Amino acid sequence: MIGILLFSSYVILKGRREYQKVINEKPIEQAVRAYTDKEDYVSYEEIDIDYVNAVVAVEDQRYFSRKGFDWIALIRAMFNNMLARKNIEGGSTISQQIAKNLYYVGKPRGVTEKIAEVFIMLDLEKQYSKEDLVALYANMNYYGDGYWGIRQASNGYFGKEPIDLSIAQAALLAGIPNAPSAYQLSTGYDLAISRQHKVLRRMLEEDYITQYEYQMAIQEEIKKP
Repeated sequence: MIGILLFSSYVILKGRREYQKVINEKPIEQAVRAYTDKEDYVSYEEIDIDYVNAVVAVEDQRYFSRKGFDWIALIRAMFNNMLARKNIEGGSTISQQIAKNLYYVGKPRGVTEKIAEVFIMLDLEKQYSKEDLVALYANMNYYGDGYWGIRQASNGYFGKEPIDLSIAQAALLAGIPNAPSAYQLSTGYDLAISRQHKVLRRMLEEDYITQYEYQMAIQEEIKKP
């Protein structure tokens, strides 16, 4: 037991030092402004609430009620992965995904970097509101087919502003960033629709939409580019 505690403390200390290093090199405010200063950045008020609900339902169900690290999601993911004997579920929160996108996109991520992400996440949630972070998440993601951010994706796929998305369209966009090369509509249309249906089921299970709205969204045609 003592050995486990000592090893855990060592790993956390390494993660803390990694966090301090990247924050010193690029403060969080500077990293965030790289996105918020863009001309096509969309504020929370300019994003359809169905998109927000879709993201929360499929990525981080306790997002608006939870503070800090989601230990419940992590333990559930570990349990489900052990049962399946493969990695089928992640335990990261929306804020952790933002931390990863801000500092570790395209870089190797081991345990040290993932612990650093938790410290970055805690800073993000201290400095920004949940609404601002959801908007940042929506704007920083890649949606396939050359579309970066929700405004480009909404305009490019549907010819709409993000505030005007239907439930079906919102669910589709919420699902793509999980694997944009697989779910982009030009080459992964069938997979994208399957992912959209999963998001819609999660929205129904979390009571964001009614059974009727679910059925209408499933039946709504999404045109292939």
